[in-house]
Amino acid sequence: SNRISVSLHDGVLQLVLNRPERRNALSLDMYSCLADALIHARNSSDVRVIVLRSEGDTFTSGNDLKDFMNEPEIHEAHPVVRFMRALAHSEQPVIALVQGAAVGIGATLLLHCDLVYLAEDAWLQFPFIDLGLSPEYASSYLLPRFLGHVRAAELLLFGDRIGAEKAEHWGIANAVWSEKKLLVAGLEEANRLAAKPPKALARSKALLKLSQNNGVDLAIDAEFIGFAEG
Repeated sequence: SNRISVSLHDGVLQLVLNRPERRNALSLDMYSCLADALIHARNSSDVRVIVLRSEGDTFTSGNDLKDFMNEPEIHEAHPVVRFMRALAHSEQPVIALVQGAAVGIGATLLLHCDLVYLAEDAWLQFPFIDLGLSPEYASSYLLPRFLGHVRAAELLLFGDRIGAEKAEHWGIANAVWSEKKLLVAGLEEANRLAAKPPKALARSKALLKLSQNNGVDLAIDAEFIGFAEG
């Protein structure tokens, strides 16, 4: 997809959402391309670290709903499911660089990254209930685990925006930087990681995720049932 640019430099694989004119809304084609790149990276010794970012002033506004209606039936080979599984089971550390809005899956995918850096203008939103949907991408499992029940309930039941500082304070992000600094500093961190012993890096990432893997997969399955009934 020309909406996703993929580049590898010194062990850092950059996956860039490049549809700024549509606020980087994710089409089925974009999901497929991201899934393919992530699955390909898993078996590549050249990839040490993955950076997920986007062009323009929005990280992503979430699903391209019109395109989603072309394949509303959720199954394992569905592009969105392939993407979800591929990111959740990525073997390399994943760094997200977020500016502007991160809405819906744009917010929930951050829970599956290892390091999250936000621009000062970034905000997250989990608006599922107002759309008549239940939460997706294991957010109903990971948010209470990461933040505790009451904060997770606030984010998922109200569906209000959460700003960059609050997101960092609550532990959804590592740092908040100026928009100018985001890309440079984010890639600096990616390069620092890419220079580390690769086997130890991959093993440490795997161990960090180990205790949640089953829960994430079960939650994704349970949520899809609700999503399909939405």
